[in-house]
Amino acid sequence: MIARKKVAFYTLGCKLNFSETATIARHFQDEGFDRVEFSEYADIYVINTCSVTENADKRFKTIVKQSQRINSEAFIVAVGCYAQLQPEELAAVNGVDLVLGATEKFKITDYLNELTKNETGAIHSCDIEDADFYVSSYSTGDRTRAFLKVQDGCDYKCTYCTIPLARGISRSDTLQNVLDNAKKIADQDIKEIVLTGVNIGDYGKGEFGNKKHQHTFFELVEALDTIKGIHRLRISSIEPNLLKDETIDFVAQSNAFVPHFHIPLQSGSDVMLKAMRRRYMKALYQDRVEHIKAVMPDACIGVDVIVGFPGETDELFLETYNFLNALDISYLHVFTYSERANTHAATLPGVVPKAVRSKRSKLLRGLSAKKRRAFYESQLGTHRTVLFEGENKEGYIHGFTENYVKVKSPWNPALVNTLHKVVLSEIDSDGLLRFEFEESLMKI
Repeated sequence: MIARKKVAFYTLGCKLNFSETATIARHFQDEGFDRVEFSEYADIYVINTCSVTENADKRFKTIVKQSQRINSEAFIVAVGCYAQLQPEELAAVNGVDLVLGATEKFKITDYLNELTKNETGAIHSCDIEDADFYVSSYSTGDRTRAFLKVQDGCDYKCTYCTIPLARGISRSDTLQNVLDNAKKIADQDIKEIVLTGVNIGDYGKGEFGNKKHQHTFFELVEALDTIKGIHRLRISSIEPNLLKDETIDFVAQSNAFVPHFHIPLQSGSDVMLKAMRRRYMKALYQDRVEHIKAVMPDACIGVDVIVGFPGETDELFLETYNFLNALDISYLHVFTYSERANTHAATLPGVVPKAVRSKRSKLLRGLSAKKRRAFYESQLGTHRTVLFEGENKEGYIHGFTENYVKVKSPWNPALVNTLHKVVLSEIDSDGLLRFEFEESLMKI
């Protein structure tokens, strides 16, 4: 009997990458491969790359070395955004055998022959203009939540961003495909679905191969809310100019959509927003936050922000800091600006020294901790529903409330992937909330 080949996967970057890795993994399993953990011996290691930040680029080499320590003869494949943007760079990394671009990654098994090691990595990469078709994706099996891809690509021209170069034009899954995939996820007893994409608020564009909107994001939200068996639906990052009142108001009264929004800001200075070519000013952003809080006072709101963008003076950074400090938000994701090849921002004057970028990043991370603490304190004494996850971390199991408060409890495997009503009772020394059980919803 011939032993089945083993394949392992490592994903860098965003929720969208996780959904696509899961889809690629299913293709391998359909072809007769056995999936194993990345820390285990495998014949093939597939690394799904990211190129949003410089750190993601650097991590790739570390991950390649990790796989080689496990099996020096393993066949190593690189896919994803970095593979599309810098294929020659990846192919030159010692140990890499195959690099696949944006359109080729979903046909990965077609490029595997005898799995013999190559002296230099083979490259199969498309012109990004050819990335004009849509591939449905969703992740299951390795989390208590699933990432459901609804949209890909982006037509925005933000001056710092390489994503349009890595993923192509904005295009969407058909509404029927999204609903069918949501039903498949629900049938696997996964309690939560996170909607993901590059620019999900642009959903509907390119749904049937053209640039017209066949449906809107709001229509997608309405349709998903009717699917039976889904306990939680969570909207991932959405542009403030595309988050409309009708969507916010619908989420406020929905049974399935949870009161949690992640809205990129990038800068609290209109001068910087213009230099970044964002499609809103800070007044619109403030309006979105205020409207959410008006209809969902306990909603969690996360914010993306970039520090050290070219031209960001001390005064402009302080404007951003003060703007964020005054907003009723819950946490920040802080990105230190790094120059990316083939972006307009890399040519701009007013380069901010890296030491200054680092200092500003530290200040905003401190503000994020303050905001999260204040939000958690506001939730003390409230009644919430917790979905527990599957990992034992130093003797504790963790979970999230519907409004994204992270809680902890002594490890109990019976709690994994179950829902429980609780009262949030105290903030622990590590910043997480403890609680008292009210009611088990394990039969749900």
